[in-house]
Amino acid sequence: MTESRRDPVLHATPILDLRPTQMTVGMREVDRKRRSWGAKGDDGKDKALASHMVPVVKGPGAQLYLTDHHHLTRALVDAGETQVFVTVIGDLSKADSDHFWNLMDFHGWTHPYDEKGRRCDYKDLPRDVRGLRDDPYRALSGALRAAGGYAKDSTPFSEFVWADFFRSRFKRKALEEDFDAALKEAYEIAKSAAADYLPGWCGPHDEGAKKRKT
Repeated sequence: MTESRRDPVLHATPILDLRPTQMTVGMREVDRKRRSWGAKGDDGKDKALASHMVPVVKGPGAQLYLTDHHHLTRALVDAGETQVFVTVIGDLSKADSDHFWNLMDFHGWTHPYDEKGRRCDYKDLPRDVRGLRDDPYRALSGALRAAGGYAKDSTPFSEFVWADFFRSRFKRKALEEDFDAALKEAYEIAKSAAADYLPGWCGPHDEGAKKRKT
């Protein structure tokens, strides 16, 4: 019997054995998840781990690659946790290295861009979640979605699309000095017609229609 897609692995998997498929996270979001995790009791943590299986792809050499939940797994490591349950969403273990990454790109399972939004070589991806760098624009887009600035969307790495949208609109220093003020301004921009082509946009539809007619 062949392994079906989205097969759960019912034994715990070491977090540091999972290879990231992106280079950055928003550390503000990681810290929020870490604090939330710390507030759970032992029973709550057990239930959360059982209900938040981490999606992975099996690559060459049976290496497991994270395709989502990078923020959660980094938060768990920072909180002292060592293991998670995973769901295998694809088996590319027969592919050679170059073909493997081509397939990962094709499926939208990797986002090899650094904290400045620059595309990097796959070899530069961190070996485990401890090597994920901070991208404050990813933190901004994550906080914006949580605040209702845009809707959750099936587009792969849609939060990074929004992060890139704001890179030219906010200086990094502004995010570091007054994140809440930047978030408030980002919310207004996200609801405007300037952002109506982005995944999950949920601004006034008449404004978007007006822009498209001009």
